[in-house]
Amino acid sequence: MTQATRRERLRAETERDIRRQARALLVNHGREAVTLRAIAREVGITAPALYRYYDSREDLLRQLCDDICHDLEAELNAALAPLVEGEEPEQVYAVCRGFRQWALAHPQEFALVFASPDNVVGVPETIDRLRVGDQFGKVFLEVAGRLIAKHKHPHADGTEPPEPPAVLHDDLRAFQQVLITTVTARGIEVDEESLPLSAIFHLLQAWVRLYGHVALEVFGRFPFAVSDPESVFNVMLESILIPMGVEE
Repeated sequence: MTQATRRERLRAETERDIRRQARALLVNHGREAVTLRAIAREVGITAPALYRYYDSREDLLRQLCDDICHDLEAELNAALAPLVEGEEPEQVYAVCRGFRQWALAHPQEFALVFASPDNVVGVPETIDRLRVGDQFGKVFLEVAGRLIAKHKHPHADGTEPPEPPAVLHDDLRAFQQVLITTVTARGIEVDEESLPLSAIFHLLQAWVRLYGHVALEVFGRFPFAVSDPESVFNVMLESILIPMGVEE
């Protein structure tokens, strides 16, 4: 092994150790506990030495977010693994329920990724605004997009849903192209006809409702006492999917 290769290996190991200790601080004590001084103490190096690996605390938090998102994606894909082509409704249920279960089991990681101010761990302003922004969104949109594309009429009664308000059309068309690209990349040929703006609008509303419920549950912010939030979540899922002709 050359000296350069040895240095690269040691650097990679140190970077992994830094992020591992940062995540332990996050899980056990919350985001505010993730400081360069605390991480350096756990790793056994000086705080200034951390700048050899990360430009700033915010840079480290962004890298930590990436690690968390990849872990979430792996969990969601594991939930999808037993399901085969043609089981799109079951896939949507599996992804949505998997996301809720992951968030409840990882509240600090959920808070860092999904409830952090943009100036702390947000995406750079230069990022393509058409990108699917996180791993849950990517996996959810892939399976939901395939589901919608296989239903000629998104509504169970065979009718087309109403056209969304004109003021939303530009944004929905941009999102439509993202979804077409995402689903096509997985081997399902779709276009504007199979994924019309009305379907895109329904997906957007579904995504917002899913995020909203999970965040309220994780942070204990329901506006009234809910004795069985899982049942509330399941009823919400049914209300999202039944209009698309899907029954569990």
